[in-house]
Order: sequence, then structure tokens, then C-alpha cells
Amino acid sequence: MSDNNSKRLFYASCFALITTAFSFSIRAGILPQLGSEFNLSAEQLGFINSMWFLGFPISMVLGGIFYRTIGPKLIMQFAFFAHTTGILLTIYSGGYNGLLLSTLLIGLGNGCTEAACNPMIADAYEGKTMNTLLNRFHMWFPGGIVLGALVSLMMTKMNLGWEAQIWIIMVPTVIYAYLFWGQTFPTSKNAEVASLSSNLKAMATPMFIFIAACMTLTAISEFGPQQWSSLILAKSGAEPMVILALVTGLMAVGRYFGGEFVHKFDQTGVLLGSAVFTAIGIYMLSTSTGPMAYVAAILFAMGVCYFWPNMLGFVAEKIPLSGAIGMSIVGALGMFSTSIFQPIIGGWIDAARQEQTAAGLTGDEMELAAGQATLNTMVTFPLILIVLFTILFFWVKKNKTAAA
Repeated sequence: MSDNNSKRLFYASCFALITTAFSFSIRAGILPQLGSEFNLSAEQLGFINSMWFLGFPISMVLGGIFYRTIGPKLIMQFAFFAHTTGILLTIYSGGYNGLLLSTLLIGLGNGCTEAACNPMIADAYEGKTMNTLLNRFHMWFPGGIVLGALVSLMMTKMNLGWEAQIWIIMVPTVIYAYLFWGQTFPTSKNAEVASLSSNLKAMATPMFIFIAACMTLTAISEFGPQQWSSLILAKSGAEPMVILALVTGLMAVGRYFGGEFVHKFDQTGVLLGSAVFTAIGIYMLSTSTGPMAYVAAILFAMGVCYFWPNMLGFVAEKIPLSGAIGMSIVGALGMFSTSIFQPIIGGWIDAARQEQTAAGLTGDEMELAAGQATLNTMVTFPLILIVLFTILFFWVKKNKTAAA
């Protein structure tokens, strides 16, 4: 496989991930408009959000299982179909049920992107280069969210409807389809990695089970506050979509240089530090208003920045025999966890609104108090991760010492 071919596959993967990011940030930006137009509660909006996160793990798991059989090319062809169909169905949804179905389809397309592109990059590169490119590939999720959030904010300010904003997602979709067209895809570097029985055996180890459990918390720590930013922070005195753009912009920059941090501190040290910053960031978001909300957002970004790529990098580097399905299962568990928590978070918001209303608060004051109460509850996720990643840090260190 030529160097130009590898680069084109990498760039195509990046545009596919930008499609995922646009579908995340633009949908987050239009959430209030959808609620208003279709008279939806926060819990119903949570179920719509959950379809995005539910479709993701379904296609990730299936893509991981069949990756070595059908290859990344066919998986990405289905991704293009699911993205395109989901975008069109969203625009012509007509209401709650249509939004559920269309969001599920987009989630399926997003999961295919993760299922195909992560192992494809791991197969094409190795060592420090693999870690660097995995971080740079995942840089385009927050990078795409920045672009999508700013586009959504601009179009909303221009009084352009949510349908026009959804059309924007088609731009990177068409680009990645063009870049993948006619390319040669890499094969596995290790025959044992291509064996499903070897994959399953590696996935039955205590370390894989432990990191998979951690992924359920890293994902909701990252996606929970971001997906609900428009509703939770609307009355904080800060612009929610600017906060989303700030967070994801810093994440993109951080992930660009992520390979160097992993090389110096290992994935375990980076993940532990990330959990600490995430906990501080979410807590500050739950207590801050005005300009201080932006400071809190910076700390939050420093925390969640390295979660996703280094969880997958950990699996690829330290549990390599788990193969493509191992990476897919870990990513899928993160998205499945987030899917489950979306309506729960919506329920927290509705309950907090009722509680604050009963306490005598009304209007903007009530919305602010309810949003901050919800964020305060979310701090629990990274606090648990601090404990788990401390255990992982010493576990891996002990294994290295024993191996030496």
C-alpha cells in the first residue's frame, strides 16, 4: 500500500469523523428549536439524543465482529448510506417518532466510522506513529464540533431554520465518500489478531474487562455536559455554543499533540490526569456564571481531551490480541452508556426544574439553578474515574516491573 494511498485513507477517515462531529454539535445546537417546534419535554429530547448514542454501539460491535471478514471498505459504504438517509429523514421527520428513527440511522453511520477507521489506522501504522495518528484522527471529532457549533450558532443568529443546519452535515459526508473511492485498504499486521477466537480470549482478560468498564464512565463524562450545553448553560450568562466551541477547540489542539504526552506519561498517567481535570471542570461549570463559565470550560476541555483516543490506544497497544473487535467493543460500551444516560440526564433536568420551581424560583433564575444542579450530579462520573485510573496506573506499573 503506497504512502499516498495511506494518507488519502487517513484524510478520508478524518472527514468521516467530522461528519460524526457535525451530527453531534449541530444537533446539540438545534435542540431548543426541536423542543419548541414539536413541543417536546427534556426527557423526550433525551430519548432523541439517546438514539444517536444507541446506533453508535450497535454498528461498532457488528463492524468490529465482521471487520476482518468484509473489510473497512464495505463498512464505510454502509456508513455513507446511513448518514445520507439519516440526514434526509431528519429534515423531513415531521415529529418525535421521525426524529428517533433518523437519529438512530445517523448513529449507525457514526459507529461504522469508528469500527472501520480505528483498526484501519492501527493496521497501517505502529508504535509512536500509531498513537500520534490515532490522537490526530480523534482530534477531528472535537475539531468538527467546533466548526459545527460555530456554524449552528451563526445560522441560528441569522434566523435560519434547523433544517438548513442539518443540510450542512452532508458536506463532509460527500467529501469522505469521494476520498475513500477507489482506494486500497490495509490488512492486519498479525495473523493471530485476525483470529476471532484469539480476540475473544484477549477480551476475557481482567485488564480488558476493567478498561471496558472505565469506558462507560469516560464517555458520559465527556458527552454528557457537551450534548446538553444548550439547555443546561442557556441562562448562565455565557453563550452555550461558544462554550461548546471553546471546549472542543481546545480538545482538538490537545489531541494534535497527544502522542507526545502518551510517550512521556503512558496512557495510564494521561487518563488519571484527565479524570482529575474533568472533575474540577464539571464542578466549576456547576457553580460558575458569566466569564468564569469559560474558565471552567477550559479545565473541562483539558480533562476530557485525552479520554477517547487513549482508551482505544490502551487497548490497541496493551491488549493487541483483542483486535478490531476489542477496540469496537470498548468504544461501543462508551456510546451505549451515554445512550442510557441521555434520558436519565433529561429526567434530572426536569426534576431539578420542578424542585427549583417548588422552592419559589421562576424564569431564568429557575433554569440556571436547575442546570447547575444537573451538572453537580454529573461530577460523580469523573470522581469514580479518579479512583479507577489510580488502580490502573499501579496495575500497569506492576506488570511492567514484573516483565522487566
